[in-house]
Amino acid sequence: MRIIIFGPPGAGKGTQAKLISEEYGIPHLSTGEIFRSAIKNETPLGKEVKAILDAGDLVPDNKVVELVEEELKDDKYRDGYILDGFPRTVPQAKAFDNILEKRGKTLDAFLQLDVPEEELIDRILSRGEGRSDDSPEKVKNRLAVYREETKPVINYYKKQDAVKTIDGVGSIEEIFERIKETLDNK
Repeated sequence: MRIIIFGPPGAGKGTQAKLISEEYGIPHLSTGEIFRSAIKNETPLGKEVKAILDAGDLVPDNKVVELVEEELKDDKYRDGYILDGFPRTVPQAKAFDNILEKRGKTLDAFLQLDVPEEELIDRILSRGEGRSDDSPEKVKNRLAVYREETKPVINYYKKQDAVKTIDGVGSIEEIFERIKETLDNK
């Protein structure tokens, strides 16, 4: 099963992706975790990404696509995966379609977590990850960037009839039950 979990910052993508990974036995590929690891280890990519994220902006498409395509060559992704944080733009989505096509694969589900903006801001500011972009102003900028650059990805996948919208409000367990119901009824 090849799944994209999608939604704005603070929607719970990472939390739900881990649960999906465990439930369905597929690896979780988080571009955010790959970037955070690079930042922590102060790699050249990490330093570059940190400067971009500190400004509240998104990492350029070509860097993200290159990273994901390289990672997906690992044999552990052969039978499926859940993507978290990718694709974030329509050019990334088109590039991902090309990656799938080259491998003779298709996307099984595009899960959109739907959460009101005020709830997102509260979640991000209270999660205490200590990210340098977790101030109210930076959070609002990240959500604005999401609306402008990322939300069109939903329309791209709607044209492919792949989008399944999940109510992202409630307990972690309640949201996960909605996701399982959606995936099991595919």
